[in-house]
Amino acid sequence: MFDLKEFKMLDRIIHFSIHNKLIIGLFTLALILWGSYSVTQLTIDAVPDITNNQVQVIKQSPSLAAQEVERLISFPVEITMSTIPDIEEIRSFSRFGLSVITIVFKDKVDIYWARQQVSERLKEAENQIPPGVGSPELAPVSTGLGEIYQYVLHTKKGYSKKYSDTDLRTIQDWIVRRQLLGTPGVADVSSFGGHVKQYEIAIDPERLRSTNISIRDIFSALEKNNQNTGGAYIDRKPNAYFIRSEGLASSIDDIQKIVVKSNENGVPVLIRDVATVQFGSAVRYGAMTRNAEGEVVGGLVLMLKGANASQVIKAVKEKVATIEKTLPEGVVIEPFLDRSKLVNNAIGTVTRNLAEGALIVIFVLVLLLGNLRAGLIVASVIPLSMLFAISLMNVFGVSGNLMSLGAIDFGLIVDGAVIIVEATLHHLGARTLLRPLSQKEMDEEVYQSASKIRNSAAFGEIIILIVYLPILALVGIEGKMFRPMAQTVVFAIVGAFILSLTYVPMVSALFLSKRKEHRKTIADRIMGFFHRLYNPLIVLALRHKAIVLITALLFFLGSLFLFLRMGGEFIPSLSEGDFAVETRVLSGSSISQTIEASTQAADILLKKFPDEVKEVVGKIGSGEIPTDPMPVEAIDLMIILKDKENWVKADNSEDLANEMAEALEAIPGVTFGFLQPIQMRFNELMSGARRDVVIKGYVGD
Repeated sequence: MFDLKEFKMLDRIIHFSIHNKLIIGLFTLALILWGSYSVTQLTIDAVPDITNNQVQVIKQSPSLAAQEVERLISFPVEITMSTIPDIEEIRSFSRFGLSVITIVFKDKVDIYWARQQVSERLKEAENQIPPGVGSPELAPVSTGLGEIYQYVLHTKKGYSKKYSDTDLRTIQDWIVRRQLLGTPGVADVSSFGGHVKQYEIAIDPERLRSTNISIRDIFSALEKNNQNTGGAYIDRKPNAYFIRSEGLASSIDDIQKIVVKSNENGVPVLIRDVATVQFGSAVRYGAMTRNAEGEVVGGLVLMLKGANASQVIKAVKEKVATIEKTLPEGVVIEPFLDRSKLVNNAIGTVTRNLAEGALIVIFVLVLLLGNLRAGLIVASVIPLSMLFAISLMNVFGVSGNLMSLGAIDFGLIVDGAVIIVEATLHHLGARTLLRPLSQKEMDEEVYQSASKIRNSAAFGEIIILIVYLPILALVGIEGKMFRPMAQTVVFAIVGAFILSLTYVPMVSALFLSKRKEHRKTIADRIMGFFHRLYNPLIVLALRHKAIVLITALLFFLGSLFLFLRMGGEFIPSLSEGDFAVETRVLSGSSISQTIEASTQAADILLKKFPDEVKEVVGKIGSGEIPTDPMPVEAIDLMIILKDKENWVKADNSEDLANEMAEALEAIPGVTFGFLQPIQMRFNELMSGARRDVVIKGYVGD
């Protein structure tokens, strides 16, 4: 037998694999089980999340103008946060009634550590903010891919008069949002549109003066008489009686009956004696429209950073189905932007391409190896390598998306296995023994052939791995976009390399034919044809070395010239299937004017593009959680498109966008910029601007 001390490491692995088939088989089975489980646990999304590592601080202060917001809120918070280590950038957005400060950290920083540091310093910042302005708060732990599910809350036909937009907003805030918040993977739910219900007290100055009461007295009376309190308990054996005073106002009548003070005659003066109590609404900085119907109410479900988009969307849909059963009669929840559509399209494309690629590779392997068993052995490395790669993707937190899974090249994966199996076939075909081999002889044949060629197999795969090392070194946005691709390819190649040293020799020794075969196959004819073309060509090249070198140099210089004249782009835009149109009316326009422009734009799109447009939803201004701090003259016009096979006006998204932009020019004083939902959100979170190319101007004192 063999002296194991003389073997090198790879030889020992091959020898062990061939002579311990049961152990390798059990390891292969373990890989299949581990990989199958990892497939169910893999984080799935359409694209990599390239949002930088950031924490947002939000403060709403309806009574302050933009200058005061900047001076009293944004500036103190920025100064306080500047002492946190590992910060890359701090930027803020201040407008009337709203401050949004974005603190960008280095990618290595844990997001929850960063939020803890920001939270601790917010206490210090509050000391610098004047009393009554309010306390800044942290935004939800979400990213540019966080807006996974957007919906509208509206009434069925015949119920529109029964529910006002204030009623719908109350249902959204107190029924829908509160139940969605318990869904695993949901960071928060931002309400959008409608009027937030409030109790308003309209004071009559004349009555106030006649009763000698000040506004401060009104405030004090409302504060003291609008709360519940407790008073311990009374022990009356065998029972204990707990004391509780109920003073919380729950209706207009309760507020009207609150005593402000007693006059000189001892007669109590009530709120209703000096003011009118009525329902009203809070000052709003956002609205939502749907098609040409006018205003509606809606919400944005924000996914927790790092959560599995597919699983969270599925859980949200199940929760929405449950919530709908608790809604008042005639009220429905209708999603208009569902990330699962994009995720399914992207993963469906990847799955189809991988399946087609695998089938082509398997067909070529069987054809060119000229041996069905050998082709199937090599082909079996493909799914095993994929399971190995997916398992490591789970371990290292790499999500499955168009970039990571779409980069798999099955030709690279099977390279090592092809070399070993082909060498084994050649070695078996060259033997002089005509009788069938015993299993022991077969084991030795496979070992001899595999050990002789294993340096070539290992060397080729190591070269491929080295090529991907620079991509693994990328940082920032480039790293987040392309590193998952390189990691996945590296995982797959490492898996294939291990399998080529263990699994492939084992199954080759077990399943390849032990008989000497002399028949001529199609593969021999194909390779003979290429040899007849290649041999004269290589001889000619060796005879005319100078001509070959000059020709190669000319091709290189020509390609270099063409490369320098080519346009450049970071990455081609992924077609998300819908449009997000950045729409702006004239600065200083009222929210009602913006609502009218949004409704008019939707009406034009629905009438002129009935075969392309499914629905149009306009998000005006900011939502309840203003992570997207737009002014009231700004609209995110979400154009939900039908399937492309139904389109009539255009064949692709770019032409359709141009047609729509031309149609929307009929609205005077309104500008439109066509983007896509995820693309727009990424741009805004990373740079504070929505377009790919932006010029920022700064004016000093």
